[in-house]
Amino acid sequence: MSLQSRSAITAIGSHLPQRILNNDELSALVDTNDEWIVRRTGIRERRIAADGEFTSHLAIAALRDLLSRYPTSTDDIDGVLVATTTPDHPFPSVASRVQEAFGFKAALAFDLNAACAGFVSALQTANGLILTGMYRKILVIGAETLSKITDYADRSTCILFGDGAGAVLVERADEGRFLASHAVTDGSGGIHVYASGLSSDWNGQPLAGDGRIVQNGREVYKWALSTVPDGVRSLLQDSGLAAEQLDWLVPHSANLRMIEAICERLDMPYERALTSAAEYGNTSAASIPLALDLAVKDGRLAAGQTVALYGFGSGLTQAGLLLRWAI
Repeated sequence: MSLQSRSAITAIGSHLPQRILNNDELSALVDTNDEWIVRRTGIRERRIAADGEFTSHLAIAALRDLLSRYPTSTDDIDGVLVATTTPDHPFPSVASRVQEAFGFKAALAFDLNAACAGFVSALQTANGLILTGMYRKILVIGAETLSKITDYADRSTCILFGDGAGAVLVERADEGRFLASHAVTDGSGGIHVYASGLSSDWNGQPLAGDGRIVQNGREVYKWALSTVPDGVRSLLQDSGLAAEQLDWLVPHSANLRMIEAICERLDMPYERALTSAAEYGNTSAASIPLALDLAVKDGRLAAGQTVALYGFGSGLTQAGLLLRWAI
């Protein structure tokens, strides 16, 4: 749908754990090798949080990075939204830990779980809050410590996942930069990517993994390729833009081979996709802000460019946002 907007992203930051787990190290854990992983996923390494390092630590560090690069008053921060599937605790929220760390005086704070679509869903939510007129300055953070729920004996999943965090500041703006929005969910496909919790069954079917990530990669791949290109086209149609007017596509960095196939179906050069998987692996809700910040740092992403963010994953859920980059 076309999007009423008074919002713009005005700052960005990111943070990665120090430990790097490369493909050669993984080959000592499971039957795999660097060539096999790169050929199938494009991933070369991923970051792994330390034993005592959790999602709140990464989120707080990403926000500190943002504030060091884009100095701004924090006195008027009135919202903190953290997109994550791996909170430190079921409750209190990671967002409340961020509030505690920075001492925001009057901030709405909550976590949002839409898995790999979480960061874009949180941006959509922030824009909606700003449109109410009651909020002006909202922090949106995508942060994950997926290594803590990854089964390192399962070759199909352990090669994929990593840890990291990205943060943006969304502010009320005279000229709204959010141009179009899209969201769709097919809950019947939730069985294809899950981690069991309080319930260990799905509609009466026992779940595996004992709280660790379980994924049917073949089914997720088929679903993404058959639906994501149409979602991106919907964003463009609702904004009135042609595909050639899009400067960058920023899909969830699940698997670079999947992204190549999505770009092919969109008749879009793969070089116009911003990704973070090669360096950081699949970081779920953090993958899109990490890709954005990589492109900001190396100069590819610049103010005035048109960018389509598109998250997709467990749920099965998708969230897209077309925006004009403002920083």
